[in-house]
Amino acid sequence: MYKILKAGVLAGNIYEMVVEAPRVAARCLPGQFVIVKLDEKAERIPLTICDYDREAGTITIVFQPVGASTTKYTALKAGDSFMDFVGPLGCASDLCSEPVEELKKKKILFVAGGVGTAPVYPQAKWLHEQGISCDVIIGAKTKDLVILEGKMKAVANTYVTTDDGSYGRSGMVTKCIEDLISEGHSYDHCVAIGPMIMMKFCALTTKKLGIHTIVSMNPIMVDGTGMCGACRLIVGDEVKFACVDGPEFDGHLVDFDAAMKRATQYKTEEGRALLRLQEGDTHHGGCGECGGDR
Repeated sequence: MYKILKAGVLAGNIYEMVVEAPRVAARCLPGQFVIVKLDEKAERIPLTICDYDREAGTITIVFQPVGASTTKYTALKAGDSFMDFVGPLGCASDLCSEPVEELKKKKILFVAGGVGTAPVYPQAKWLHEQGISCDVIIGAKTKDLVILEGKMKAVANTYVTTDDGSYGRSGMVTKCIEDLISEGHSYDHCVAIGPMIMMKFCALTTKKLGIHTIVSMNPIMVDGTGMCGACRLIVGDEVKFACVDGPEFDGHLVDFDAAMKRATQYKTEEGRALLRLQEGDTHHGGCGECGGDR
């Protein structure tokens, strides 16, 4: 069992938990995720790692209730436990594999939309620990939905923008990107994490500006092992699975329109059956064992 040490509301209907998971904390890197399961009959839920403390052996997760399982999580409190807390899964951020001296030459921008602020934070924190400065845009619909602002400001140059102008700058994150450029900022590398529609338009904006961009496709993951087929997407001319090949990919190569349309279809049994028929072996990776091809 994995004990919950802290649980509470970050903002609005966004929740934060600190979980005792020393083996995960000892090995995880920014960009990776965990699979959480409350009990034997519960659904497996993939959640990105918001923070980790290797010495304390803890992992911080942030989530927004969207279904029955995550709604149940909102009632959990300190002292409760998860039956399973599996990780680290997925590939770490590409930034972690680059030589620090090369990273110091880059001007890096993170764009965080809503709950996407949670997986941005460990990357910005990791860069700060390496002595590397970066800029972060935190975007939210309103002031009440801005999360992790204080923590982010401690590790990065942070700009907050709200859709309704109730706090910080006014407008969507794409406008903030363009505003920063017009104010004299320049960037070599951008990481955008948030809702798919946000990442799509961030990628369109940065492509126009000539900024290499990475996006995290964690919003479309379900099983987390590459077998269910939910996170299948097209990157360039290749079929990829967000949970095993990512979750981070070149944002200028991801077919967002296909991914969003597919996600809508995947919500119904009839839609899943049609996708299995259309996609054949590539629907779930071609393992032939999980039942996704039947």
